[in-house]
Amino acid sequence: MRHFYLDFIFTAIALAVAAWWGYSHGGMGGMISTLSITAILAVMEISLSFDNAVVNASVLKGWDEFWKKIFLTVGILIAVFGMRLVFPIVIVAVTADLGMMEVINLALYQPEEYSARLMAHHAEISAFGGIFLLLVFLNFIFDEKEVHWFDWLESRLAKLGKVDAMSVFVALIVLMIAVSWASAEQSGAVLIAGVWGILVYLGVQVVSGMLEGDLEEGLENEESGSGAAATSAIMKGGIIGFLYLEVLDASFSFDGVIGAFAITNDVIVIMLGLAIGAMFVRSMTIFLVDKGTLDEFVYLEHGAHYAIGALAIIMLLSVKFHVPELITGLIGITFIGWAFVASLNYRKAEKASLN
Repeated sequence: MRHFYLDFIFTAIALAVAAWWGYSHGGMGGMISTLSITAILAVMEISLSFDNAVVNASVLKGWDEFWKKIFLTVGILIAVFGMRLVFPIVIVAVTADLGMMEVINLALYQPEEYSARLMAHHAEISAFGGIFLLLVFLNFIFDEKEVHWFDWLESRLAKLGKVDAMSVFVALIVLMIAVSWASAEQSGAVLIAGVWGILVYLGVQVVSGMLEGDLEEGLENEESGSGAAATSAIMKGGIIGFLYLEVLDASFSFDGVIGAFAITNDVIVIMLGLAIGAMFVRSMTIFLVDKGTLDEFVYLEHGAHYAIGALAIIMLLSVKFHVPELITGLIGITFIGWAFVASLNYRKAEKASLN
């Protein structure tokens, strides 16, 4: 439980703030309503983002303690305040050609209009986040892995992955389908947003590849006595890994932020509820790393990536169709639960074969 002490303290503070906010705007009834909505949003965020925690853990498990602490401090500030509060405000400010303070006042005092302006750009947000997450899924599924969950499928897809740029090719096909679903007014914006999703993903991969070369050179220098070069390379590698996780978290947070406005227009309540969920997701990531859960349950990472693939498709479908947030959350939980059970069966089979 030590991993979650800070989360419980933060939750108590956030609920206290929510109670005060609700009481100040609607008396006892407002307080009860606000507390209920805050709790619902927190649970929704956790259910939608558990697969995010598993994928984060798969990246984070090779990091040193310094970068883990950065992930839990600077990272949580970006996740809570940057993506759950500032980012929606920036979207409205840019698209509506308003100043930041004007948008903040809009969010606080005219939440219906703020929500409407944000939701008007739901298609572009979904295209960017959906394509980015789809590439995360495709690069995992096309990669040659030692352990396959659905061997009949994954072994064949791994062969396709040997073709250069296969994941980008598939992502572009899916993007063009999504563009065809968008209205005539939004199709251009959806296309640009999807292309940006591809560019951001590829940009992270390009920089990561360059830094891996620097890291190998730095380690060689360390062996030859040049420790400063090795430290610099490792530091840069940590920075790009951190940035990758933040972009990944941003893509995951889109559906939570948009879904939250289907429950309430109060931006303060949304931030508090989603912040509680984001805190628990961060702690779950560290818990999975410290306990070596991904090594113990071999299919858990597979389940998380399948959940990511499903979320990506749902986000792209939402360009035209409304998909209830309940379905989105249940799909993620189903894949994770299925992978957990399959991992237990795998362990039993391994023990039986040894005996």
